[in-house]
Amino acid sequence: MTEFDERYAERTVREVKEDFLRRQSERRFLEKSWELNMNFLAGNQYCALNAAGEIEEEEPRFYWQYRRVFNHIAPAIDTRCAKLSRVRPSLTVRAASDEEGDLRTAKLSTAIIRSVSRESALDDAMMRATMWSETCGSSFYKVLWDGRGGNFLGYSEGEPIFEGCVRIVAVPPFEIYPDSLCAESVEECGSILHAKAVSVEEIEARYGVKLKGRDITEFSLAPYSQYAHFAGGQTARAESVKRGAELVIERYEKPSEELPDGRLTIVAGDRLVYMGALPYLNGAGGARSYPFIRQSAIELSGCFFGGSIVDRMIPVQRAFNAVKNRKHEFLNRLTMGVLAVEDGSLDTDELLEEGLSPGKVLVYRQGAEPPKMLGADTLPAEFEKEEASLLNEFILVSGVSEISSTSLNRTNVTSATGLQLLIDQDDTRLAVTTESIRRAVKEIGKHILRLTRQFATSERVLRMTGEGKRVELYYFSGSDISSDDVIFEVENESAVSPAQRRSLIFELYNMGLLADENGKVSDEMRQKILDALGFGGLDNARGLTALHTNKAAEENRRLLKEEVAADSYDDDGAHVAEHTRFLLSDEFNSKDRKAKERFERHLRAHRDRSKLSGKE
Repeated sequence: MTEFDERYAERTVREVKEDFLRRQSERRFLEKSWELNMNFLAGNQYCALNAAGEIEEEEPRFYWQYRRVFNHIAPAIDTRCAKLSRVRPSLTVRAASDEEGDLRTAKLSTAIIRSVSRESALDDAMMRATMWSETCGSSFYKVLWDGRGGNFLGYSEGEPIFEGCVRIVAVPPFEIYPDSLCAESVEECGSILHAKAVSVEEIEARYGVKLKGRDITEFSLAPYSQYAHFAGGQTARAESVKRGAELVIERYEKPSEELPDGRLTIVAGDRLVYMGALPYLNGAGGARSYPFIRQSAIELSGCFFGGSIVDRMIPVQRAFNAVKNRKHEFLNRLTMGVLAVEDGSLDTDELLEEGLSPGKVLVYRQGAEPPKMLGADTLPAEFEKEEASLLNEFILVSGVSEISSTSLNRTNVTSATGLQLLIDQDDTRLAVTTESIRRAVKEIGKHILRLTRQFATSERVLRMTGEGKRVELYYFSGSDISSDDVIFEVENESAVSPAQRRSLIFELYNMGLLADENGKVSDEMRQKILDALGFGGLDNARGLTALHTNKAAEENRRLLKEEVAADSYDDDGAHVAEHTRFLLSDEFNSKDRKAKERFERHLRAHRDRSKLSGKE
């Protein structure tokens, strides 16, 4: 760098760091509330935010007070996450028109989304993001292009060359800093900071800059600390120290009149390692935009970060702990009793040290009032009433009923329909969170296609498993992707559980709706039923039918170019069904008259032979 460049870099680094500190200070209270939520979820429930906005331990008023934790937050969050894990939207791309080229492109784009989702472990990212959003209220996905990913192509000037791939990363809310906490979406932000503690080795590999590194323990930069609450009431904090690391700040600025292509500035430690236009054409219409997608548990009006169920459960959890502990203290008094003694009548030091054990001999001063046990009443019914009331409050606040969380049914509902309605009510209360996940996944699908279109400049091959477990190869480049109109295959996949799906299939089977006109279930339908029940991998169940179907599919490709004779060992019914399916699909060009004639002759041969054998 020239002297001017060095001064400019220093000024830019200082500006970015000051901007980061300002944003960090503005949302400090939010970060502390997230940390408090993590404490309660982990079981440290005797802490609170003080007037300064710092988390401090609550000391017991008396040394003898019980400080047990009866954690109802953790199972409620576990149940919610388990239910939300069923939300795995299957995306497809809608063709721009009914032209053959658009239909083929839509099918290719759908295959790309599914391939990238599998290769980048989208399900794992969704699971981590959902856990963060349930705990803190919000989480984010970062969809980016990894130039060092994908298949290895060779070497150039001694450096390995890869074809590149899309990566999807779950980002905790601690790492994202908007320019305004009042923005209601990522797109409304004029700029966004992504700050994270990164090892110096990774910084060198990514940016070619060597840094000394330091130990980073600040919770907001390494939010993986855990509190462990023990039975005695002590709390131990195990801090996650990121050693040999530096703070990396990425500042994304939205395109504007001053910056038509936006701007990305990256600062690592005290070094400016990158400054340039926003790298990704991932917005609508090929515009440059942010690589972040937000997911929230509860949407809050006028807030960038969403709300968490844990926020609402903390007051109920505090009250429940208090009731349970006071109840146990009362039971102890009831069983142990309280001994009243005249002052100076006996050695109270010995009594305090040894307690009042069964059979203990109390020696008191002659002439003094003998020790006596103070009477204790029975356990007040208010304890049980308040405990039951708070348990109902947990259900009301969390949206998770006792049936969903513990499989216990304390209601008067016994019918299958009634119980299913109770479970459906739980699912309905998760609808807001479910919809946020679906919107995020849909946006991820669009980003996948737009990044692939931008960076996949050379031809590559995509290997996918199609119908009949056949392996299909797609040869494409980014220019082949003309549509990013992503839609859901199923409107609400979480509405039907696996058990409900199996029950529905059995009902349809018993009603005869899965059989043909002769009352028999065809081999093809049998395969589909097994697939839907989760037994599609049973080779014995698929039998020869799958082999015949695959052979017919291979013949489809040959018939497009040449005549193919029907073999004597072919299953005529399976071949007729597969050839007919292909003729009716988008893959077949109905304008190819010669190919159509070859198919007709081939089908006629199968049908004639089937009639001779008496199968029709």
